[in-house]
Amino acid sequence: MKAVLLAGGLGTRMREETEFRPKPMVEVGGKPVLWHLMKFFSTHDITEFVICAGYKGDQIREYFLNYAAHNNDFTITLGKHGHLEFHDEHLESDWTVTVADTGPLTLTGGRVERIEKYVKGERFMVTYGDGLADIDVSKLLAFHEGHGRKATITTVRPLSRFGLVDVEDSLVTRFREKPQMDDSVSAGFFVFEPEIFNYLRNSDQVMLEHEPLAQLAAERELGAYRHEGFWQPMDTYRESQLLNEMWESGVAPWKIWE
Repeated sequence: MKAVLLAGGLGTRMREETEFRPKPMVEVGGKPVLWHLMKFFSTHDITEFVICAGYKGDQIREYFLNYAAHNNDFTITLGKHGHLEFHDEHLESDWTVTVADTGPLTLTGGRVERIEKYVKGERFMVTYGDGLADIDVSKLLAFHEGHGRKATITTVRPLSRFGLVDVEDSLVTRFREKPQMDDSVSAGFFVFEPEIFNYLRNSDQVMLEHEPLAQLAAERELGAYRHEGFWQPMDTYRESQLLNEMWESGVAPWKIWE
């Protein structure tokens, strides 16, 4: 099974970082957040990746083309073409990575449509290249197989971005500091059957989460896997700081590898 990673957006709410690099290449603990996500999948035995690049996609291409140099000590003899020795081996030597240019302004539906040739005829997963979680992928896939529908979306109940104030008869009764919401939101981590592409024709300017998934829901072909554990998107600079603080403190729930 392949994991398709959406990594081409502009990241406008993180201009402090994305002015210089695509958001999935923003680092957490010295590694791109995209790497953390791929490392998470590989721990669940998913080691084939299709990266939907777009905005500043050349940086993603360069990172994977020169992955060994980025992640190993090496010795090079300058002036001698091809005389390069890498020391040790990185632990990702079994990953297969396809970097696909899906356009700088293409929306998520179009990005998935454009990589059809790399997943044609097979079940595959899709998620955002900037959100981390501790989802049990095996249970997610078993849930998807069990309901037999064309697609599954993973849902979470996020924390409110704001503290709440409870008021009764114009009297403040209590403050609640960023409580967990009752409503569910999409966390990504979709599972799709090949039929999904029938819902994505000519979809460059279509959000995957809008018309395509809405049509699947209307046809009762979209299952919802409820995740009760950790999930944290990296939509803002403050959230990137939060993820780095978690990593540095040794409390990073998405790190399920040794």
